[in-house]
Order: sequence, then C-alpha cells, then structure tokens
Amino acid sequence: MTLKEYNTYCGSLPHATHVVQWGESHVWKIGGKVFAIGTPNGKQLAACTFKVRPISFHILKEQPGCQGAPYLASRGMKWIQRFSDETLSDKDLKDYLAESYRLVGAGLSKKAQRELGLLS
Repeated sequence: MTLKEYNTYCGSLPHATHVVQWGESHVWKIGGKVFAIGTPNGKQLAACTFKVRPISFHILKEQPGCQGAPYLASRGMKWIQRFSDETLSDKDLKDYLAESYRLVGAGLSKKAQRELGLLS
C-alpha cells in the first residue's frame, strides 16, 4: 500500500483527523484518539499500526508480516503492526483500519460519541 492510499482511505472515514507526529508518522485519530499510525518509507507505507480485538491480536501477532505493535503491545494494549503483506493484503488492512476506527470510537465518552454522530 502506498502512503497516499493509506491516507486517502483513513481520510474517508467520518470525522477522522490527520497529523504528522513522532517523526514522520502519519497518525489518524477520531475524537482526538489514535486509531492508525502509518510509518512511511518514501511513498510506500513501511508499517501500519492499528487497534484490534483481543482474539485478533492473539492470532495476528503470530502471523508473518505482523507483530504486536512496539511500545503499545508491550504495555498490554491490543495493537498490531503490519510491516508486510505476507498475511494481510491491502484489502484486509483496510478492513482492520475500519475496525480500529470503530473500536477507538466506541471507547470515546458518550458525550464525544454523540457529538461525532456515532450514537443514534
């Protein structure tokens, strides 16, 4: 996946905001909370970090091209870093990014969820 494809996809999610921080990482947030971190290598996406459900974490962390996200997973958080497409295709990665967006959005306060239109 290219960095442009990653940013375009994350930017298509409602209320997602983008910032470049921690060096050159392209960080996407909802309600001020991170749901995806893209590490560039030129125009390509060298690695992508995202939140997952506990069962997905235990499966993906053992798969080729994926690992528990440095820093986050070592603190008990269920975040995966995909560094190659050996296990997760770009299409699968997009599905996991959408799920990360939903998981992080669901963790926002009810007030923030209402303000963002995430609650009916």
